Amino acid sequence: MKKEISRFIDNYFAEMVAGNAAVFAGAGLSVPAGFVDWRNLLRPLADDLDLDIDRETDLVAVAQFHVNAHGANRHKLHQAVIDALSADNPPTKNHELLARLPISTWWTTNYDKLIETSLKQAGKIVDVKTSVPQLANTRPRRDAIVYKMHGDVDHPSEAVVTRDDYERYNLDRGAFLNALGGDLVSKTFLFLGFSFTDPNLDYVLSRLRLKFKADQRGHYAIFKKRSRLKSEDDQTFEHAKIRQALVIEDLKRFNVKAVLIDEYSEITEILQELNGRYRRQSVFVSASAASFKPWGEAAVLDFMRRLGKALVKNNMKVATSVSAGVGNAIFTGALEHIMEVKAGHIEDFLTIRPFPSAIANKNERRAIWDRYRQDILQNAGIALFLFGSKDVDGAVGPATGMEREFEIAKELGLVVVPVGATGSTAETLAAKITDADFESEHLDQFRNLQKSTDDLLTLIDPIVELVTAIREGK
Repeated sequence: MKKEISRFIDNYFAEMVAGNAAVFAGAGLSVPAGFVDWRNLLRPLADDLDLDIDRETDLVAVAQFHVNAHGANRHKLHQAVIDALSADNPPTKNHELLARLPISTWWTTNYDKLIETSLKQAGKIVDVKTSVPQLANTRPRRDAIVYKMHGDVDHPSEAVVTRDDYERYNLDRGAFLNALGGDLVSKTFLFLGFSFTDPNLDYVLSRLRLKFKADQRGHYAIFKKRSRLKSEDDQTFEHAKIRQALVIEDLKRFNVKAVLIDEYSEITEILQELNGRYRRQSVFVSASAASFKPWGEAAVLDFMRRLGKALVKNNMKVATSVSAGVGNAIFTGALEHIMEVKAGHIEDFLTIRPFPSAIANKNERRAIWDRYRQDILQNAGIALFLFGSKDVDGAVGPATGMEREFEIAKELGLVVVPVGATGSTAETLAAKITDADFESEHLDQFRNLQKSTDDLLTLIDPIVELVTAIREGK
């Protein structure tokens, strides 16, 4: 990965963790979902005017020309928006990856519903703002707020399309500009699929530049390096490259730093890396015990409590169920540290998801538990497996639930860390690990956790060190 991309990921990830990240999505983010860009949306209207849309550079003017030519009647313009964007197209991979990140502030000039759909599919409560009155209302317990500053496909008569719309924007929808200005001051934006030709954004950025001068907050914009188009001559291609370089240089006035990529697929790779880093902040602990041999129950519970405390102390978020025998102990240790330091909210460091047990039908219960495990594990990046035994008709047997969690964790791409030294199912799972499951620099640390021990407490530091190294990619 190129140095400038790696540096961007480091910086933007830090802003995400701090709760300061925002996204501004342009039409380019929606095109891969099968929606048209601005030029192609207006193509049939330009045909009505006998204009070649591919020769036009001021697309807002084209929309205005069409309204002018029809005696200020906007019906065909509104229909063009509906026809182009009302299809129920599924979100792209990039939408899905973005939606899983801890980003609560979204801005877009797009009319489609891809952003809010992807956020809802990620299990988030979304507060969508498409008109000025909605800005004064707050949806309870919202996880994300989406500002659709140019309107929504469901209300095409309110869409900002023509020059008239832009000229009246400050009067009709100026509250959006004020809200955007506030977010640009307090959040670090990532601009995706955006060409920076929108006069409303330019207006807000210019005001902030004049007000904050050399103290503007930094933002990022991803650009694909201009490549030669089909049938493009040398002179046209050279002009396009020069112009892109000038646009990138001009953005520095607003403290917007360009992140250059060679192919659009690199955006997906960047978002996957951000997702991986975010998920690796959380460790899912799978543990159960019907037998405490050879250490004894007191020693096992003390180990689990101290481990929970050590993980949270090292800034890991712990996710676990209150499993048989030991689940309460790791939860207790984690909670102890949170309450001792009194830094942040409990839910910032601890996720407790006890399994629903009051389901009489065995098959139904198994199906629900499987979906439940999927839901828990998809939000973690590391899965830790400890002990793993259960009572089977009065006898001690392997923890089949742990085995299933191991399978799901592998399917979801988590780094799985069965601690064989704790015996039972964890030892069996450790035997399934191959060299390919770990970065080479972590293999020795993993192998050390498979050696039997008389003192479980000696495992705590090596476990925390390995989990921390995985989280930080070291």
